[in-house]
Order: sequence, then C-alpha cells, then structure tokens
Amino acid sequence: MLDLLVTNGRVVTPHGAGAWDVAVQGERIVAVTPPGTFTEAARTIDAAGMVVVPGGVEPHTHLAHRITMHPDEELFTLGPEDDSRGMAFGGTTTHVDFCFVRPGGDVPTAIEQRVARWRGQSYIDYSFHVTLVGALPLKTFDALPEAIQQGFPSFKVFTTDILPPHAKRPSNRLDFGRIQFAMEKVAAHDGIIVVHAEDHDIVQFMYERFREEGRMDGWNLPYVHNKLSEHLSFRRTINLANAIGGAVYFVHTSAKEGVEAVAEARGRGKPIYAETLHHYACFTAEDYRTPRGYCYHTYPSLKFAEDRDALWDGLLHDAVSTTATDEFPTSLDLKLRGKTIEDVTGGNLGAEARMGIVFTEGVAKRGMSLERFVNVTSANAAKILGLYPRKGALAPGSDADIVLIDPGVTRPLVKGDFHVSDYSPWEGWPVQGWPVTTILRGKVIVERGTLRGALADGRLVSRKIDPVMLRRPGC
Repeated sequence: MLDLLVTNGRVVTPHGAGAWDVAVQGERIVAVTPPGTFTEAARTIDAAGMVVVPGGVEPHTHLAHRITMHPDEELFTLGPEDDSRGMAFGGTTTHVDFCFVRPGGDVPTAIEQRVARWRGQSYIDYSFHVTLVGALPLKTFDALPEAIQQGFPSFKVFTTDILPPHAKRPSNRLDFGRIQFAMEKVAAHDGIIVVHAEDHDIVQFMYERFREEGRMDGWNLPYVHNKLSEHLSFRRTINLANAIGGAVYFVHTSAKEGVEAVAEARGRGKPIYAETLHHYACFTAEDYRTPRGYCYHTYPSLKFAEDRDALWDGLLHDAVSTTATDEFPTSLDLKLRGKTIEDVTGGNLGAEARMGIVFTEGVAKRGMSLERFVNVTSANAAKILGLYPRKGALAPGSDADIVLIDPGVTRPLVKGDFHVSDYSPWEGWPVQGWPVTTILRGKVIVERGTLRGALADGRLVSRKIDPVMLRRPGC
C-alpha cells in the first residue's frame, strides 16, 4: 500500500503536463501513472481542478542576516523559523541562503555556523551559497574545492559595495582579481560562481554625486544603481567567465541590459544563467513614490517599464532562468525606516508570494506554459545549483515535494494571506491562482490554510551540479 496518492490533478512532470496520479512511498515519488493505476493508499488527496507542481525552489534568501543599511544598530532580518513558515504556505519546499566568509574567517567555520543556526529551525529543506567578501587572504580560496565536495558548489561574490563606506559597515565587494582566482578554482571542481553584478566605480560615484547635488530622496536609487552599471558589470563578468571557462549565475537581474547580455552569451553556447525577482517583474521605479513604495526596494533598485517588459520576455522564453526574492524579511517599521538613497532598507519580503504571483502574472495573464512555470519556479534553480532531480521534478525517485495550486482563487491578496511579518508588499495584489497544499518529502506541511508541518521538518540538502550545466546553457 502506498503512503500517499495525489489523484485527479493536472500534473506537471519533466515530460509535460497531463492527467496523472502521483504515488508516494516514504519520502520519495515512486510512480507518476495514468489515473486509476493505484487504488490503495494510506492517504489519498483529491486534486481535482488543481495544478500539481514540484515544490518551489527559492534560490536567494537572506535570513538571520545583518541589516547594514542601519550600521549604528545591531539589526537582523527574521530567521528561518519565521520566514520558512511563509515559504511553506506559499508552496516553496527548498530555499538556499548564504554563509559569509570575511577576512579573518574561513570557509569551513562559516558553513558550520550557518548549518548550526538552521538546524531544527526550518519548516522546509535548505542549503547555502558560500559568499566570499572583502580582501580575503589567498589561502582562503584553497578551501573551495573541499566545500564543493561537501555539497556546497555555489559561491557568491559582489562586484560592488551596494552602499557607501561606513566605519561600522564591512565591505562586501570582492575585487575582480579575487573573483578570477575563485572562478578558476570553482570551475576546475564543477562549481558555479553566483554574482551580484553592478559596477563599483559607477555606483560609488553616483552616491558621491547625488550627495553633493542634494538629491538624497530614496526614489533616486534607480539613478545610483543604474542601468549602465548593470550593462558594464554583466559583460565584464561574462568576459571573465569566457576566459576561464567558468559558469555564472547572475542573481537579481533588474534591467534590460542584463537580460540582453545573458541572452547573447547563452546564444554563443556559454553556461550563463540569469535570476530575476518577481517584484522586478511587477513593479517599476515609479512605485518608489507611492506611500509604502520603499517596501519594494532591494539592491539593485527597481528600474523602468522597458526593463520589466524585458524581464518578462526572458522569463517566458529563455534568457531568464529563475525567479527568486532576495528575501530579507523585517517588520514594516524597519522596512520603511530609511528614506534616503543611503539608508532605505533593502531586500524583500516576497518568498511566500513568489509561486502565486508568478502563476498569476506568468501563466494566467501572459500565457506562460505550465512547464515553463515549473522551470522558472523550481526545476531550473534545482538544475543550476545541483539539487536536480531530487528537487524540482515530479518523477520517480525524486523527493515527494508536491504543491497543489488552485487556479480558482481569484481575488486581491489581504494581510491575512501572509504568515511571516506584520505586512506584505503584495497586499492588495489581485491573483488568479494560489498554492493551497504543500507536501515536503511526502508529509503534508500546509493544507487549506492550516500549518501541519514543524520546525524539525526541514533538512540540509547536499548539492552536486551536473557538469552539463557548467559546460553549456543546460536550462
């Protein structure tokens, strides 16, 4: 007898969408079969009228993270014990956070501390990118191959400091010499470089210029973190990757220029991938001027209508592989505390809404295929970061991470739809489809608005990237 049978839904598999039953034994999917193949199970979930997809993979979160926009205070974002609850309600079953390695630290310790912080504190599964920041001693990079072997094959770098210098704010920027050094070691051992790409000189000069000109209002952020900065930094990074033979995953692509650079590289057969945020695809810089406009801010800033359109074109077709959030959860008061280009709180509170918003805006409004929806919300991130096919697929042998989306949910979102903080930037947004049931490794953790999971449910997931993904654009 099966442990769980999901039946009567429209199931999206790696081979297409159709009327299938999903059979689960223990924590794994054992079969995806025509309806009626199995009749006995300890529990049967009737998914009639539902779209059944793999659990979402959120590739970019900053939980329990220092808030450096207010460096005179010891402030941190909410932790996994808070934010992963929202992810579970929103249909995400795996998230990838960050462990920072700074001068004076080392890679094994950074990983160990982050793993300890998460242990028993996440409703869903998780992993970490290793983030290399500052003027790291060269010996630090000797540990990168071992980290890959241990199941952490992705390494984040910042090409800029996103804020002006401050005595209490350590630099996150890694110079291009060290980026090259890291990329060489990572490429040789089947890892990938994850890049926050902005031009340091331009960003820092624009802070200086706008300060002198008295243009300090936060709505000027798109002109500080501007489109030219993204254009130059994406292309410089791609040129470096071409010279080394490395693979690159660009986080939070925000501008048309970034989309175009990635599309050109992929057209030449290079393993270059772009992530965008669903809020970049739904809001523009004009929204900064609204009463709660800074709720939508992260770094890089929101851009303009042409950029929003380019991002959707990339998501619907090929140039943009994944959606993420740059999750940075705080209270509403803290999110709105800053008002200038130098202190607006960055990051988003959007992981809970990601699956539903992308379904609404992509599938319901723009005709995105269900297969493409799965790609940009789970499968592609799983492939690029080394989780596939354990995650991101409804297929025999995969983890039974299953989400039921009800396309009949058609209404504006309200505060009560969210489960993390005292606000959501998505309050009032009209949706056409919303996750209603979330299953993590065969266990129902959210069902029709009720949390059934526990903090002990989430596990650290070891990752290994298929070399095909690192030699050419594999998804």
